[in-house]
Parts: sequence; structure tokens; C-alpha cells
Amino acid sequence: EGCEGGTREILPSALEERAGPSAVLVAPPGAGKTTRVPLALLDEAWLEGRRIVLLEPRRLAARAAAARMAQTLGEQVGETVGLVVRMERKVTARTRILVVTEGVFTRMILDDPMLEGVGAILFDEFHERSLDADLGLALALDAQAGLREDLRLLAMSATLDGARVGKLMNDAPVVESQGRAFPVETLYLGRDPNERMEAAVERAILRALDREKGSILVFLPGQGEIERVARALSEKTRDPSILVAPLYGALDRREQDRAVLPSKAGERKIVLATSVAETSLTIEGVRVVIDSGLARVPVFEPDIGLTRLETVRASRASVDQRRGRAGRTEPGVCYRLWEEAATGALPAFSAPEILSADLAGLVLDLAAWGVRGRTALAFLDPPPSPAWNEAVKLLQALGALDEDGAITEEGKAIRNLPLPPRLARMVLDAGRYGAGATAAELAVLVSERGLGGNAVDLADRLDRFRRERSHRADAARNMARGWARQAAALAEPRDLSCGALLALAYPERVAQ
Repeated sequence: EGCEGGTREILPSALEERAGPSAVLVAPPGAGKTTRVPLALLDEAWLEGRRIVLLEPRRLAARAAAARMAQTLGEQVGETVGLVVRMERKVTARTRILVVTEGVFTRMILDDPMLEGVGAILFDEFHERSLDADLGLALALDAQAGLREDLRLLAMSATLDGARVGKLMNDAPVVESQGRAFPVETLYLGRDPNERMEAAVERAILRALDREKGSILVFLPGQGEIERVARALSEKTRDPSILVAPLYGALDRREQDRAVLPSKAGERKIVLATSVAETSLTIEGVRVVIDSGLARVPVFEPDIGLTRLETVRASRASVDQRRGRAGRTEPGVCYRLWEEAATGALPAFSAPEILSADLAGLVLDLAAWGVRGRTALAFLDPPPSPAWNEAVKLLQALGALDEDGAITEEGKAIRNLPLPPRLARMVLDAGRYGAGATAAELAVLVSERGLGGNAVDLADRLDRFRRERSHRADAARNMARGWARQAAALAEPRDLSCGALLALAYPERVAQ
């Protein structure tokens, strides 16, 4: 809530017509960017009753932001504050603030470039520089310049090169707020490079349980490390008042809520999280953060057409965000598992996803927008040539682009499915063979980690997914049925193997 007063006075004036239709807000964790700024702008005259769209980098953050704002208004999500994320939609005619994930916004603006009924777009945690955020801002700036001069754009972050982003947004003013974060003591525990990272984390957790009060938020690079630490803690902490709660993107919503919601009276929580807990999320009761200093990021290799996950050192911006989680509601402490001198050697910011991602979806979206060149729109970092050229080649092989790089009718059908182009091609072709329903289920398993387990054999995962009983699995099956309906074709139903169907998406990987 720290910047509430500032946003009510400075920020609206920064978005007045005479000041320009765009602005950049830089404020520390806990200052109120995510949940206070949209509410503060809601009654501005220039909004004229239209909606504010708030973009969040992840579904977990979107749900938390919508719930917090609705709670502030004494309402349920779906009234004044609405929510649209993959597999969940809560919107009514009353909705004035619509919280969406960045990928949802990209589809929204591509389907309706005029953004009818939208007065302002807020890009939260823009420093994360996801591919969808960069694309969304580029499209919004293009729409603002050519179609909607009255559209207000605001980029928000705690750790951001505000001047550089402001320049991209046509020299938009940069508003800075110091907020009112609580002090956080930082302790550097170091780590023997020969010691398993999980062992060092376990030791730090046990130390914090003994010396500190309050709940603990632990940052680990991925699901595997979280599960191993959780198993070790279950053997070493027999206290029933201590709850160990994993938190990562592939968890069912109820399990995520278990980690995020306030602890019961007399209960201490140890939340084992990936970077999903870095931003836009307050976990009640946390006053201790333990940071492994690592993150897992996807890296696309254009020469072989594969995306792999790589464990890297977190950036200074990321570790600052993580540290700030300990001071959201009271003074806290942050244990860092590296030497203090090593902090200066960390990269300043996380590398933008656009520089290391598979660009096939972006190229297809830009073709649908009417853009063929990689520098035609305003990107903070232009898409790199090798990945761009590989994406164009793939899309032409899929029949989505013609020889000149223009989108084809098949390309439009592929883009209409909210899937990576390869998987959309698979679902459409499988529909013609009478196997669209199975292909759609496979597409869900490939694009939604954790559903049906983690078996290497996709046929086994598919069988388990069909029998899985959870809110997430139910929503995923409904989503798959919708994709199958889009791909419906006049063909007799056929039973094709998982391998035969996946070969439609990855024909060049069929070996003999």
C-alpha cells in the first residue's frame, strides 16, 4: 500500500492527455503497484467507463492479484474485478478491471486491434521481459499509434531500466516511488561448490526454523529440487505445526492456494517455490526468505529446433525481488546461499526471453498482424536473426506462411488454436484423420507440465490424464475438447498412436 497516495496524485497526471498517453512506474516490492494502481485509476475521467486490462506474467500471479483487488472492494472475482487465464474465466458485464496473463492479452489484441471497451493497459512486472510481454507491448504501441491514440499504456516494475522503457514508449514519463517496504536483514551463508544445493538449502531451513519466527519462503530452481527438499524435510521435521508447501506452475490450483493462503493459528509454513513467487504475490506470514541464487530458464537452439531448460544464476534484479518478499508485511530476514562478494558478479537483469526463445508463435502472430520483418515493430530488443529465420522456415513447412512470409488460410487456422504452431498443426491434421480428440489431449500434455504424471511414455501419461481427478485436469480436458471441436472434420473416427500423432507435429524427428 506504500505508493497508494503517490499513484492517486502523480500517476493519473502522468497519463493525462497533455502529458502523453503512456507512462512507466518504477516502485519496490510491496509498494502497491499490482493491486493499488488499477483501483487508483478506476475513476479517472479519461477512462470514460471503459475497462483497465492488467497483464500478469503467470496464472498464479493473475489469480492472486484479482482476488486481492476484489477483496479490497468487498466483492468476488468476476464483479468489478474479472479474471481471464488459460482454463479459467470469471468476467461479467460489471467488470471494469480485467486481470489477464500476457499470452491471453496477445490473443485479445490480435483478435480485436481496436480493443473496443478498453481504456488502459497495465503491463505489470515488465522487467521479467517474457516473450508475450514484449510482443504485447509492441502490438499495443502499434495500435496506439495507428488506431487508438486515446489508449493509455503503463509499464510497471520494481527493477526496471525505466528510462530505456520510457524511450521505447515514445518518451513516456517515468514515475518513481520508494514505497514503504519493511527492513530486511541479509545474511550470506555461502555454499561449498562440492555440496549438493538441496543439502545446503535443507541446512538453511533448519537454521531458520530454530532461530527465526514466522513462515519461510524458499527459492529453488525447479520442481525436481522442490520435491527432493520436501522429502528430506518430511523426514527431519516431525513437528505437526510445520507445514511444507510446494509452489510451482504445474501444481493444481488447490495446492497452489495451500501455499499462498494465510497459515492457521499456531502453524508455520515452509513454502518451497520456483521463481513464480518472485513477483506480484504476497504470501501471508512470510518473514524469512532463503534464496538458492539459481533459476531455470528455457533456451531455444535454432540449429536443432529444440528448447531445453538450463539452470543459471539468478540476476541481481531477481534476487532483489526475492529478498523483498521477506519485508512485505513486517521486518524480515533473507538468507543467501552464496558469498556477499559474488552478488556484484550476478547479471544485472534476467536475459529477455525474446533473445533465447522459439520464435515460431511470435512470427505467426506478427504475420496475422500484417507484419513480416523482425524490426517492423518497436521491441526493446529485436528478435535475433537466426531464431527468426528458423521460425519462418518452420512456419512455411507447416503451410502457415507463403513464400513471401504472408499468413495463409492454414496459418490463420493454426493461429486460432491457442497452441504452439507445431501442436496446432498436429491437432488440425489429426482432425482430418478422425483423431482430433486424442491429438488435442496430447497437445494439453505437451503444453501443460505435470498432467498425467511425468512418464516418458506419453501413452501412459495419456491414460493417467484421462483418469486423473483434479480441478486442473477437469479444466484441461474441457480445453482439449474445445480444441478438438475447432479441428472437427468429416472423417471417420480413427485410433492413432501417440507416436503417429506426434509425427504430425515433428515429422523431421521420425527416425528409421
